[in-house]
Amino acid sequence: MQGTPKNIPLNERIIFALDVDSPDEAVMWLDRLGDRVGFYKVGLQLFLAGGVPVIDLIRQRGYKVMVDLKFFDIPETVGLAVRAMKGWGATFITVHGNDPILRAAIRERHDAKILAVTVLTSFDESDMREMGFTGAVEDLVYHRAKKALSLGCDGVISSGLEARRLRSDLGDRLLIVTPGIRPGVNDDIFGQDDQKRMSSAYAAIAAGADHVVVGRPIRNAKDPIAFVCELQSEIAAAIQSS
Repeated sequence: MQGTPKNIPLNERIIFALDVDSPDEAVMWLDRLGDRVGFYKVGLQLFLAGGVPVIDLIRQRGYKVMVDLKFFDIPETVGLAVRAMKGWGATFITVHGNDPILRAAIRERHDAKILAVTVLTSFDESDMREMGFTGAVEDLVYHRAKKALSLGCDGVISSGLEARRLRSDLGDRLLIVTPGIRPGVNDDIFGQDDQKRMSSAYAAIAAGADHVVVGRPIRNAKDPIAFVCELQSEIAAAIQSS
């Protein structure tokens, strides 16, 4: 790992993605995983199904929440949206946008940490070409992460493939949260997978990521608890090797 590992409890290194259809299903996963996982992601799917009460429920159990709504709008609207989240108890809030959008979010962040989305892990080089970008994805991620840090963001969302460069060049202040975690790209438990820039939990943490976001691999595992334990063993080994 590049840099000094942060003092993050092992059960908070994995952020479990509650990408489920209902609050009842979210509660089922909270009951099932118990204190083995202490950090949960609420994205658009669950937020639209359950709203703020779902976040309250997670917080009441003593767990941390990453509100992953990827705010992207005119700066005034994004700032007001982040302001409206005051009191929700979110640890992380994700924002997707240019400098004025990020500045607006930063101004209103209260106790939450703002994470700037760099390039979605479902995009690869061919997708970027279709959108008119001519450089490498890694260079774009680095440019956006460097800019986000200079503006005052607390961290970024980045794949494990870019984490080492970010940690090495941008230092320990930057939080790096990595989705697209897969133990094996050919594992049939994933079904149809839209992630393209993937890495293992070990590789991501060893490269400098602070947290990994994992959803489908845990949900689709035959024994989710055993699978979480395996991931945490990988993470512990990566931290130990630093």
